[in-house]
Order: sequence, then structure tokens, then C-alpha cells
Amino acid sequence: MILFELFKTFFTIGLISFGGGYAMIPVIELEVTEHDWMTIQEFTDIIAIAGMSPGPIATNSAIFVGYQTAGFLGAIVSALGMVLPSLIIILIISIFFNKANKHHTVQSAFYGLRPIIVGLIVYSAIKFAISNELVGTFSPHSISLLAIFGLSLLALIKFSIHPAVVILTAGVVGIIFF
Repeated sequence: MILFELFKTFFTIGLISFGGGYAMIPVIELEVTEHDWMTIQEFTDIIAIAGMSPGPIATNSAIFVGYQTAGFLGAIVSALGMVLPSLIIILIISIFFNKANKHHTVQSAFYGLRPIIVGLIVYSAIKFAISNELVGTFSPHSISLLAIFGLSLLALIKFSIHPAVVILTAGVVGIIFF
């Protein structure tokens, strides 16, 4: 039964979520915590590992959640659930893409989806930064995490520092301060 629930949950997430893996994180978190598959702290740790692992973060997190919940078979079922909707949709869209892409309504819909995708990614980043503390409260620890986030963002956008350097630097700062 748990395997079916994992597949159904991740299939639904894969089917209705837009904007890539980072935009899916809040949806995955909600489902994982509602099903009591893991705590917010455990999920945060999984997102950190999934983000550092090669491949899409949403699929990686589905694999980790599936493995944590139901072992190796759970990982496979969760990955299939996450990937199948995209595969099916891409196959269907590819048939009609050239014709539909030129349609004004389709272009407008994609243009309208952009702000919500950015909002979901920012929400996910902020929630991830403060999740090590009591969610919804700001302590000196969570403020430090948000400062590292802000300085990392500044380094990437303003100074065009290579992302690998920013990641390594943030990791070293985390080791030193936490």
C-alpha cells in the first residue's frame, strides 16, 4: 500500500507542478509531512543532499523520500511517479508544439507562469534557510542563515562569482559559524 501511495503522490506532484525541481520543493514538503513520511528537518536534510547530487532536485528528493519510506523499491516507485508525467506530457506536447507554440494564448500562459515560478523558488529558499529553527520564527541562527543566503545571492548576481566558489565558501562559513 505504501508503494502505491508513494507512486500516486509523486505522480500527482510531477503532473501538476510547473517550474522545475526547486519550484516543486514546497509541494513535495507538504505531501511528505502530511503523510508523516518524515519530519521537516529530515526533509530539509534530504533536500540538501538532493541539491548536491547530480540530476534534477525533484527527482533526487523523490528517490530519497521513497528510499527513506520504503527502501529500494520505494525509491524506484517514487522516481517513476515523478518522471512519468513529464515523459507522457513531453511526448504529447512534442506532437503539437510547433503549431501550439506560435499561438498567442499559449505564449501568454507561459509568460503568466513565470512570476509564480520565481515566487515558489524564493519561498523554497527562505523556508529552507529557516527550517533548522522553529519554522516561522527568526532566531540569531536563522538570521545568520538568511545572511549567508543574501550574501551568496549578491556574490552570484552582482559580482558574477562562479557558483561552485559560492557553494564552497558558504560551506566553509557554515563549518566555521555553526
